[in-house]
Amino acid sequence: MIKLNESVIRRASVLEDATLSDIKAGLNNGTIVIPANSRRNMKRPCAIGKGMKTKVNANLGLSPGHSGIANELNKLKVAEEFGADTVMDLSTGPLLNKLRQIVLKESTVPVGTVPVYEIACMSKNKIASMKESDFTDVLWKQAAEGVDFFTVHSGITLELVKYAEKNPRIMNIVSRGGALIASWMRANNKENPFLTRFDEVIKLCGKYSVTLSLGDSLRPGSILDATDRLQLGELIVLGEQQQKAFKSGVQVMIEGPGHVPLDQIVANVQLQKSICHGAPFYVLGPLVTDAAPGYDHITGAIGGAIAAAHGADYLCYVTPAEHVRLPEAEDVKQGVMASKIAAHAADIVKGIPSAIKRDREISEARAKRDWKKQFALALDPVTPMKSREASRPAGTEEDVCTMCSEYCSIKVTEESLNEAKGGGQEAAGRGQKARRKRPLRRRKRVVRDKR
Repeated sequence: MIKLNESVIRRASVLEDATLSDIKAGLNNGTIVIPANSRRNMKRPCAIGKGMKTKVNANLGLSPGHSGIANELNKLKVAEEFGADTVMDLSTGPLLNKLRQIVLKESTVPVGTVPVYEIACMSKNKIASMKESDFTDVLWKQAAEGVDFFTVHSGITLELVKYAEKNPRIMNIVSRGGALIASWMRANNKENPFLTRFDEVIKLCGKYSVTLSLGDSLRPGSILDATDRLQLGELIVLGEQQQKAFKSGVQVMIEGPGHVPLDQIVANVQLQKSICHGAPFYVLGPLVTDAAPGYDHITGAIGGAIAAAHGADYLCYVTPAEHVRLPEAEDVKQGVMASKIAAHAADIVKGIPSAIKRDREISEARAKRDWKKQFALALDPVTPMKSREASRPAGTEEDVCTMCSEYCSIKVTEESLNEAKGGGQEAAGRGQKARRKRPLRRRKRVVRDKR
């Protein structure tokens, strides 16, 4: 039985098209999670999983020599402003502890981390020297600080690492966390500490109500490596761990690929749902082509929409900076918006009533050329309004845009229909008068005949 504060569940249910009892049922059968550390009282907890709106995560975090705390806090502000449901602090470097504590204080949404990054920083780039206990010690510390969910790379095994050494892929291990743990296993010739100490991981997550996000260390980094033995081998291990943790009262979601061609996305979602017992699926993208660096927020949104429409529950945003550099605030905005569009498009397919209602209302406003209402209903109300005002010269018509101007199809159709309607009424009126006169003439003729 999952134990969560009743007020947290109620707050998470406010924006969902589901009853409180539905959400509780999902929590208790493992198809829904609400990341919410018992030591943190956030304003905007969210429910992730079956029957819920598709959620979006935004990543931020320090990179040695390439960012600062003020810059990352600005990214947090931008992510929340444009609708991120959660954030993850993926910091590396000497200030990661300080930033995490500030983010936990400032963020209004759930905060996740990848604890192995701190372990790597503690080792000063010599992770092989770390003891097995160091891996769980960091989890204990971050859980006590209030982190709401962890990405824990517990599914990569020594057997899978040895198979990966044969290098059957174009790109071997592309997960940063997975690569760090694999390097520790190779150097020490020992099993994954997160795997051997998984009972302790469950214990600490249970104590602080931390949600486990079981990481995909062996996700494909090229569409040509997708759905291979390494990826599926790890997924099978994660399915076993999901059941073990869930039966101990710990919330669990599963992370997924990665780089996946369009025709394999649905199969990947179905495999995850089957192998991992319907646990919420958290996907990175997936990116549907490797050929668009600088535009991977688009390739990720395409894959995310398809994945979510077929059952994925949670999209990790991808920014235009993916594969290129550390994202800036504008990249964060673009990444969040691309994923929010994908999530909303999927929610329409999922039959989420509020998503369908939103599209109906914005379409009705567009038909009336009610620009104010259109923008108020938009996923990003500010950008389209600025764009319209910047393009409309003073003195031009207010109810049309500068694309078609007076030739606006909606306006032309509306005016022609109104004219036709008015003309039809006038013609109908003349016809009625004529019909009233004709019978009178006939009656007069009948009378003359009788005379």
